[in-house]
Amino acid sequence: MDSKFKKENYTDTAKTYYPKVPYVRNCLKAFLVGGFICLIGELLTKFYMQVFDMSQQEAGTPTVTTLILISAILTGLGVYDRIAQFAGAGSAVPVTGFANAVTSAALEYKSEGYVLGVGSNMFKLAGSVIVFGVTSAYIVGIIRYIFNQLIGG
Repeated sequence: MDSKFKKENYTDTAKTYYPKVPYVRNCLKAFLVGGFICLIGELLTKFYMQVFDMSQQEAGTPTVTTLILISAILTGLGVYDRIAQFAGAGSAVPVTGFANAVTSAALEYKSEGYVLGVGSNMFKLAGSVIVFGVTSAYIVGIIRYIFNQLIGG
């Protein structure tokens, strides 16, 4: 028998045993959970604006800090992992997902000590995100500068 025939036959046969992925349901769960996290952020912003008489721009920093703190606490308690299992990508809203990644790595390596375990391994995943963010911001800044020079005179 031809090996190509066997490979194609195997692939076709294997596809019949794959579980059906509920794409619509998964997208809906991700949308709802991600939207709920963003709603909490909006409510926190309004809270800081009302209670501490801050402008919307001033309220941004304590809002982000509070979301990071909540995410880190929920990760430490194991709750954020259950949320992530349910929501998938919806729990990866940038600030809370990043805080979850850093906190998870810190918890995973704490048995190796604070310096060699937590300190050196905590930013393995987050480090690439930071580098990508800084590099992207730099490139977008250069593009914006050139665009402003061409348009603005």
